[in-house]
Amino acid sequence: MAVTGHEYAEYIRQLNERIQEPDREAATLAKNRWDSIAKPLSSLGMLEEDIIRIAALTGSANVDISKRAVAMFCSDNGVVAQGVTQTGSEVTAIVAANAAKGKSSVCNMARAVNADVFPIDVGMLHRAEGVCDRHVANGTRDITIEPAMTMEQAKKAIDTGIDTVNRLKKGGYKLIVTGEMGIGNTTTAAAVTAVLTGLPVNAAVGRGAGLSDEGLIKKRNAIIKAISLNRPDPENALDVLSKLGGFDMAAMAGAFIGGAIYRTPVIIDGFISSAAALIAKRMCPASVNAMLASHSSAEPAAKRISEELGLEPIIYANMRLGEGTGGVCLIPMLDMALNVYNSMATFDDIEITPYTPQGGNIK
Repeated sequence: MAVTGHEYAEYIRQLNERIQEPDREAATLAKNRWDSIAKPLSSLGMLEEDIIRIAALTGSANVDISKRAVAMFCSDNGVVAQGVTQTGSEVTAIVAANAAKGKSSVCNMARAVNADVFPIDVGMLHRAEGVCDRHVANGTRDITIEPAMTMEQAKKAIDTGIDTVNRLKKGGYKLIVTGEMGIGNTTTAAAVTAVLTGLPVNAAVGRGAGLSDEGLIKKRNAIIKAISLNRPDPENALDVLSKLGGFDMAAMAGAFIGGAIYRTPVIIDGFISSAAALIAKRMCPASVNAMLASHSSAEPAAKRISEELGLEPIIYANMRLGEGTGGVCLIPMLDMALNVYNSMATFDDIEITPYTPQGGNIK
């Protein structure tokens, strides 16, 4: 059923009303701190900008990201039945179980930056021991046959993401990375992205975890069929999500909205996470204030999403692993920037004339 009218509008209105404006005074104090440090102005580039954005979001120039978490939302996708993936849906539960044991890729990377990983079942076909149970359904339906989920399921998954941020913040976490695990989710993310951005399907669809040429053709054809069949409204992000998306994507969209509501920075990971961020922005434009872009996914539509969000990724490493691994890579960069921000001498300390902005063009 299409998401239109009063029900959609009221839900979105209530979410937007819960988001506060960024603290401009805190942002100014953070900018002034950067400009007082004995180094060329803005010479740490986007790292300085991220610290300022965190200050504005949290309302304090004393930026603290010392306790950090990866919220890894796990779910399955019915479109796997169309041969759009290299592996079967059983892999979702296997990786989620490994994450619960601290053995998945993101767990090993997260240990290096003292981040805790929380795998969360929002819609897996097979349950996995040790995974947090926020189960909405046994995977989405096959989008080449019918809509992925009901409106109620989409809202439930979004609310799960919002609540996850709330719970993590109450647990003392000050920085959250969005991660996911769900075989077939690059297909759903590409479908959602194509509709929301207006990109042709061929320009939105990549090889995911390594599809062959034949598999890529199947993936593109499945998305074309799904869009034609379900007719999602590109002006209604929740409609697009419910018809073409996944529960992992919905929960991550909720996490970005929750970051804005609970004033906690949330890191965008790769393609699926970026598609979720785009959904969040379309639903709640101010949710962008809570987002930090980490890396540019190898998927072809990644750049277009970054442009839509107005957030430039810092890392270009051709990564495509998922789980939150790219987002985790941003953490040590932020830590290093904060060491400069908090500990480096100022121009006054070393008694030299501060740098000032220089205008004009070099000839």
